[in-house]
Amino acid sequence: MEKKILASIQKKGYFKDHRRVLVALSGGLDSMTLFEILYRHQRELDIEVLVAHVNHKQRPESDTEERLLKAKMEKLGVEMATSSFSGVFSEERARKFRYDFFKTVMEEKHCTALVTAHHQDDQAETIFMRLLRGSRLRHLMGIPERQVFGQGELIRPLLSFRKSDFPEIEHFVDKTNAENHYLRNRIRNLYLPALERENLQVSQHLVDLSDEVSNIYQSLSYFIREIDLTSVPTFQSYPDFIQTILLQEYLANFPDVAISKAQFKEILHILQKSGNYRHHVKNDYVLIKDYATFRLEKISLRADENAGSFLLEYGNTLEYGGYLFSFGKPLATRASWEILVSRETPLLLRHRKAGDYLLYRGHRKKVRRLFIDKKLSLKEREEAIIVEQAKEIRTIVGIAVSDLSQRGKSDIINGKLYIQKIE
Repeated sequence: MEKKILASIQKKGYFKDHRRVLVALSGGLDSMTLFEILYRHQRELDIEVLVAHVNHKQRPESDTEERLLKAKMEKLGVEMATSSFSGVFSEERARKFRYDFFKTVMEEKHCTALVTAHHQDDQAETIFMRLLRGSRLRHLMGIPERQVFGQGELIRPLLSFRKSDFPEIEHFVDKTNAENHYLRNRIRNLYLPALERENLQVSQHLVDLSDEVSNIYQSLSYFIREIDLTSVPTFQSYPDFIQTILLQEYLANFPDVAISKAQFKEILHILQKSGNYRHHVKNDYVLIKDYATFRLEKISLRADENAGSFLLEYGNTLEYGGYLFSFGKPLATRASWEILVSRETPLLLRHRKAGDYLLYRGHRKKVRRLFIDKKLSLKEREEAIIVEQAKEIRTIVGIAVSDLSQRGKSDIINGKLYIQKIE
């Protein structure tokens, strides 16, 4: 089996562009198998192996296992980095902690590849878990063999091998794997064994399904490679079912944004409409759309909004600075403010600038002086949103309304701006 795994690694050329390789070492059978093979064949693979271990502090044996692993690596002359998880434990928090640590070690030790011991059983469990959770078809592609990670690459050389194929070598046994508190454990210990009583090949069939889905999406990517995915006119020229695929393809460029089905439908709806939009998605990502293009952008919201300004046309809706603005169309829920404006010209949403003033209570009032009078903090002043129309300030949201937007003050008032604070 060791020869088969080594031959697979060489055939697929996993390490042809890597010299210093970091192995994620838990101490279990799978990671110890991977380490032993890479360590013994460093010269053939032309690599130097380092290891990283995370002590999750969830079992009495954890500290002992860490100490024994350190002793083993010291004896073998293998550089080893360790870290201990702290805080409230969950599978998701632990996973994020591990991979953040691995990324840091890679940078500090100048490794260009992280290698993990995920195997075919892990793949089958992942596909089954995603089926249970109702994941999109795209997500049934499962765990990739290779992917970009930090400044390097994450490689999983054992994905085509089952855990039962691994030779019995010295390793630690995590007794919690036999417990069924977590869904993955129930899938491994209960659900898949029950299905295998109906069909011994069920795990292989799940992996085959994953491969087929992967082939389909690779083919789709090939056929739509010439399409400008961020062109609004191009996007809107296709029927809904193709728009769905195009949007999925675009969002695949942002693996750290886990878009729910509801959020996906919301984004799709925005792209199908006319007008400008600025829509907060999640994880500091914002969807920015105008009449010509759209883009998903990870930004420092405060810095971007202080620098940016946005036009809002009549009949359109826009998210900006923690508020929802609807020009001419009442919102589904009662608006926090309703501002009288003209519907003949667009509104400009922006932050303050030097020299700003508005007509306020019969006087021309400097915005700077207004902020002082209202005893606003520096943060409140910087984040204040100004609504301007025809180069006149109509309102400073939640702070003041211009005389120009009072009833009876202008004969061109024929529209409303609805503003709702987003909780």
